[in-house]
Amino acid sequence: MIECHVAPSPLGHLAYRAEDDFLTGLFFVGQKHFPAGLIDTGPPKSRAIIEAKEQIAEYFAGERTVFSVPLRLNGTEFQRRVWVALQEIPFGTSWTYGDLARRMGVAPGASRAVGGANGRNPVGIIVPCHRVIGADGELTGYAGGVERKQHLLTLEGGPGRAQLTLF
Repeated sequence: MIECHVAPSPLGHLAYRAEDDFLTGLFFVGQKHFPAGLIDTGPPKSRAIIEAKEQIAEYFAGERTVFSVPLRLNGTEFQRRVWVALQEIPFGTSWTYGDLARRMGVAPGASRAVGGANGRNPVGIIVPCHRVIGADGELTGYAGGVERKQHLLTLEGGPGRAQLTLF
């Protein structure tokens, strides 16, 4: 059974999607690559959505740095490899697309392919694609928007923090 629940967050509404008690999606409503036809099915019944909502609330409150929601990441084999690698980026740190490609053991020229898969991450925040930055330190390419990416990195004490405190 597929279930979807939309709920507010400090950065806008989030759409949670679950199948068979696995979280399969977490998107900012209206973000790039938002799944067509994803509609709220009412109050959550899925344990995965209930747990994800609780853990996301704790994350935004500064009380959670690691997530334990059961995930099912649907995509190509390469995409799934990228999404698994993203989960290795520690809270409060960031990697470049090149770092991610190297840690995956793919050719240095694969940074664009890694970036493409990163942008298609179906479970934002929990699979921390926001922790990947450009080689020059720029906060580039986030399906939820660069302002949200900066906020998430700031929340985690990462590179976005310095940019915000300078002004």
